[in-house]
Amino acid sequence: MRYAMRNIVALLSALLLIAGCATPPDRAAGASGGTEVWWLGQSAMRITTPTGKVIMVDPWILGNPKTPAQFKNLDALGKLDLILVTHAHGDHSGDAVALAKKNNVPVWAPAGLNQQWQTLGELPAELSPRMNKGGTISPFPGVKITQVHAEHSSEILWTNPVTKKQETHFGGEPVGFIIEIENGPRIYHMGDTGLFGDMKLIGDLYKPDLIMIPIGGHFVMNPRDAARATREFLQPKYAIPMHYASNPFLVGTPQEYMDALGNFPVKVFPINPGDKLRF
Repeated sequence: MRYAMRNIVALLSALLLIAGCATPPDRAAGASGGTEVWWLGQSAMRITTPTGKVIMVDPWILGNPKTPAQFKNLDALGKLDLILVTHAHGDHSGDAVALAKKNNVPVWAPAGLNQQWQTLGELPAELSPRMNKGGTISPFPGVKITQVHAEHSSEILWTNPVTKKQETHFGGEPVGFIIEIENGPRIYHMGDTGLFGDMKLIGDLYKPDLIMIPIGGHFVMNPRDAARATREFLQPKYAIPMHYASNPFLVGTPQEYMDALGNFPVKVFPINPGDKLRF
C-alpha cells in the first residue's frame, strides 16, 4: 500500500514537470514557483530555486564531452549565486575556480579541498569557505545545504605555474549534498560514490524527494548497486541518473538502472545533457 501511494503521488507530481531539450537557463525559473534542474552531463547540475537563486553543482563544462557544444562556454551558465563541489577530481571541480572568480561567489566543497585551493593560491579565503560532513549552511532564505558522506577518493591534479609540471595534491574527503529548498524538492546530489550502508541513515534523516545518482560503474555505483540504494536506502519520489557514458569505463546506462529497479515506484528521468526539468 505504501509503495502504491508513493507511485500515485509520484505520477501526479510528474505531470507538473517540464523537460526541455538543450535550452538555455531561465534566470526567472522561480517566477512560476517551481525549481528548475538543468543537467549538463556527468554530475554538473544547475539548480534554480523558486526564489530565483542559482546553485551550480560539480561544474565540469569546458572539458566535458557530454556537455552540448552550445553550452561549452561559461557565459552560457548565466549568473550563479553559489557553487557546490563534491570532490576534487577534474570531472567535478573542473570549472569551479573560474566560475567562482567570474561570478564572485563562494565554492562550498570538502574542507580539505577548500584549504588546498587556498594553499595553492587558486582561490582566496572569501571564495573558498570551509565546511565538513554533517555541517549545514543556509546561504539564502529558504535554502539549507548539508554535506553528507560519499565513498570515493579526492585528489587535485594541479599544474605548477613555475615548473609547468602536473602535481597531485590531497583534495579532502568526498561528499554528497542534501539541498533543502522551501516550496521545492529536497535534493540529494550524491556526487561520486560507491554503495555504503549509511545511505540508509541519510535516507532516514533527510528523506530526499529527488536523488541525482551516479550509475556508470567502475569509479562509482553500477546500475544494480544504484538501484539497491534507491529501493532499500533512499526511497525517493524521483531520480536523475548521472555520471555515465563520459568515458569508456562508465558503461552503466539509465535503462539498466530502471530495469534493476523493477517495480519500485520511483519516477526516473533518463534525460539527455542539456535537458531541463522543473519541479
